[in-house]
Amino acid sequence: MRSVNKSLKEYIRGVAGGLLFSLPLLYTMEVWRMGVVAHPWRLVIYMLATFVLLLGYNFFGGLRRDANFAEVAIDSVEEMGLGLLLAVVALWLLGRITFDITPGEIAGITIIEAMTVAIGVSVGTAQLGGEDDDDKGEGANESNGRRDGDAQDTGEKTTFGGQMVIAACGAALFAANVAPTEEIVLIAAQISVWRILALALLSLALGALILYYSDFMGAHKFVHFDAHHDVLVGMAVTYAVALAVSASILWFFGRFDGQPLIGCLAQTVVLGVAAMMGAAAGRLLLQ
Repeated sequence: MRSVNKSLKEYIRGVAGGLLFSLPLLYTMEVWRMGVVAHPWRLVIYMLATFVLLLGYNFFGGLRRDANFAEVAIDSVEEMGLGLLLAVVALWLLGRITFDITPGEIAGITIIEAMTVAIGVSVGTAQLGGEDDDDKGEGANESNGRRDGDAQDTGEKTTFGGQMVIAACGAALFAANVAPTEEIVLIAAQISVWRILALALLSLALGALILYYSDFMGAHKFVHFDAHHDVLVGMAVTYAVALAVSASILWFFGRFDGQPLIGCLAQTVVLGVAAMMGAAAGRLLLQ
């Protein structure tokens, strides 16, 4: 049972994380416009997809990994509720929610903004905290035991499937802040096929550097490889997750409406650069 003080600290971290990861969206005009015109069923799908991501993240990389499914679901509902509350307050302070717009428009703008806020709340709650006072001694001993290398770590490892869920959360946090902008459509419309291919290769290279060759924090603990073949497989799967997240977000924001297949592909690859960096970083930093 969590104490009131501990719960309060978790909520404070959640608020900080929610605003930290979603602030660009709260200031983006295209997102406000999308909230006004979005069809209700797209909003429902967006909420369901976000809830599934929250469930996955809280289960595989959240604050309480030993929690059962019911506790994970409760945490996810709380995070969505806090995301909605933060979005309402922020949008009202920014003058985006007024008595001059309809309740449906208020709901649309709030839901679109709140879903990214909710993911930020979940990540912030789990990742922005320090050690509790009663755990510092034990934490110090554990860190001394790991100081000579991650091979001595006896903690529970996240499965590869779990890492892909966490990668999807990282990709969503990065891509959602860029996807609503007009620049993605403009770049995709003007870019050549060769540049699209080059961007795809750049995404793979950046992901490989972050995960396998840059010695980022958590790399030795969460990402292991014995041969370059492992790198290729890991990068291909991670990039597939990043592209899937990019395409899903672009579809939600209506960027694929009336676009030919090559245009949709170009937008996905352009946004995939940010999504891939988020996915790779997420596998290391969001656990």
